[in-house]
Amino acid sequence: MSAAEHRDLIPWYHPKKLLISFRRSPPLVAFALSALLFLITILINPKGLNNRFIGSLILLTTLLAISSAGQTIVLIGGGMDFSVGAVMSAAAIIATYTMDKQDSVLIYVQVLALSLLMGAVVGLLNGFFVVKIGLPAMIVTMAVSNIITRLQYVFTSGSPAGWAGQKFVDSIIYRFFDLIPSIVIYALLFVPVVFWILNRSRFGKQVYMVGNNRQAAYLTGVRVNWVIIMTYVISGMMSAFAGILGAGYKATARVDIFGEYAFTSLVAVIVGGTTFSGGVGTYTGTIAGALLMTVLSNLLTTLGLPQTMRDILNGVIIILLLMLYNRSKAVRQ
Repeated sequence: MSAAEHRDLIPWYHPKKLLISFRRSPPLVAFALSALLFLITILINPKGLNNRFIGSLILLTTLLAISSAGQTIVLIGGGMDFSVGAVMSAAAIIATYTMDKQDSVLIYVQVLALSLLMGAVVGLLNGFFVVKIGLPAMIVTMAVSNIITRLQYVFTSGSPAGWAGQKFVDSIIYRFFDLIPSIVIYALLFVPVVFWILNRSRFGKQVYMVGNNRQAAYLTGVRVNWVIIMTYVISGMMSAFAGILGAGYKATARVDIFGEYAFTSLVAVIVGGTTFSGGVGTYTGTIAGALLMTVLSNLLTTLGLPQTMRDILNGVIIILLLMLYNRSKAVRQ
């Protein structure tokens, strides 16, 4: 009997079979770790198990999953986007400044149009400098992020920029059945679009091809440069959309209010199994990674660890994940 046939005879619940399944499915690992960390959090603070805590967990996971969607597409295409947090912060400022406590369809349309346009322009700049100038994606996106943050200071003078309309705030934080935050409605509209882009659209297939092997993709007729630039444009627009939702969650916005999402979104995507080498990754994995990062953050808060220690632990986590998920030889080689 061959080794493969022997493995097939092992029941699914056998520890060896479960370990093999976990190693082959980073999203499954992320969901399992999330459940474990959630259990640990509850054991440390049993009083924390209530509707308010679970609702906040869902809200923050949803916001992180949406903000990480564009990052997922960029990474699968072989790039990297450290401007996510800056774009989110800028979009939040645009949203609160434009609304200024007003609620109307016209105001919402203006916020959406201005924010998405800003995100698209930032993404276009990122893609242009990466593709046309040939600069490293990490350096380019970090530099662009810094410029956007400085412009936020110029625009707001360092003060909060207006307030979101109350109806819009309610559309984000209202709890159905005193549990499920209303931001899930936006997720139900947003998530299928991301799945369609990656799994059904021609563009999504080209992103995977470019991430796997740019030269091979070019030889098959793929407009490689255009695909790479568009991944950054889409990332910018999705980050801007996440920033709008974030404005509803925070009710107001200040400079770099979502700056930490530049790093957190990247970690969430990597945790979900998307590799830096490109060509590998799923949005399901990103959602699982977002859940894990949110549960981990709640655990660290429960333990009373300062922000500096949390940042150190996040750095250690991403190093360990890179060791686990990026050991295989890249297809492009």
